[in-house]
Amino acid sequence: MMEQFYKHKRVLVTGHTGFKGSWLSIWLHEMGAEVVGLSLPPQTERDNYVLSGIGRRMVADLRGDIRNAEEVKAVFQEYQPEIVFHLAAQPLVRLSYQQPVETFNVNVMGTIHVMESMRECDATKVGVMVTTDKCYENREQLSGYREDDALGGYDPYSASKGAAEIAISAWRRSFMNPSICDRHGKSIASVRAGNVIGGGDWSKDRIVPDCIRALEQKRPIGIRSPHAVRPWQHVLEPLGGYLLLAQRMWEAPGEFAEAWNFGPQPEAVADVWTVATLLLKHYGEGKLEDASDPGAPHEANLLTLNIEKAIERLNWHPRMNLDQSLMLTANWYRRYAQEDVYRLCVEQISTYLKQ
Repeated sequence: MMEQFYKHKRVLVTGHTGFKGSWLSIWLHEMGAEVVGLSLPPQTERDNYVLSGIGRRMVADLRGDIRNAEEVKAVFQEYQPEIVFHLAAQPLVRLSYQQPVETFNVNVMGTIHVMESMRECDATKVGVMVTTDKCYENREQLSGYREDDALGGYDPYSASKGAAEIAISAWRRSFMNPSICDRHGKSIASVRAGNVIGGGDWSKDRIVPDCIRALEQKRPIGIRSPHAVRPWQHVLEPLGGYLLLAQRMWEAPGEFAEAWNFGPQPEAVADVWTVATLLLKHYGEGKLEDASDPGAPHEANLLTLNIEKAIERLNWHPRMNLDQSLMLTANWYRRYAQEDVYRLCVEQISTYLKQ
């Protein structure tokens, strides 16, 4: 049903050169969508976007900065997207300590520029704004955070995403209110996912890329936060939720324009050391070392999501457990250097959908 829905739909993906954005663009293309991408250049020549060649299969593969309101507006005016997935962001906690102002400019003002362009474009009906599970005021509680829990953020990254959520809520209520969709014809939602893993991610300060770099260099893997607990999920899990949500928003724009969590089942909430150990099991080699630094910038030790709302109202369910997610991830990194990466990604999407 979802494949038929997206066929011939004009879809804008901001941040399409990034890890999640590249996988989403591939999935949309395979379903027959007319994909337009707006993003900064990829960070490395090994990014999933580069190796898969997805940019060559898109209607438009555009370079631009969402901090520039006129650039964003011009893309909407020229390509008239019907659906928008906004993923462009500064996504790293540790980098936000080094670049706090830029982090807020990208994550807050960039989001506002996208929403303003949506508001002015008659063709745009649905906007899915991607934030993060770190938008919550994290009290490191055992129970998962619900969509109506308090927003906040200790570090600049988390705070910027909490601020983006507040902006999204304000624009939704002020300009795209769900109660009067028949007047403005638009539906906007925010989505919050856990820590995503999967092939093609080479970002700094993320556990899987850090492990793979060490493995390829034949050196031990230093784990800087071995006891930090996160909700881990394969990248295709939240993307499947975003795609399903956008379809529901199109079909019933007033019913689903709100915030949504897309996290894993409780058994996939695990500490970093456990995740690295499972990754090495499926990769087939490697050695871990505790590289904890007491003087490192603060990062939360415990963060989990409650996903009951998505399960009950969208009929969305995580398809894979932690071991399956890491098996698929290790499989990508084992094969990417020798195979057609686009076909590898399509194969893994098919494998995911069969779970």
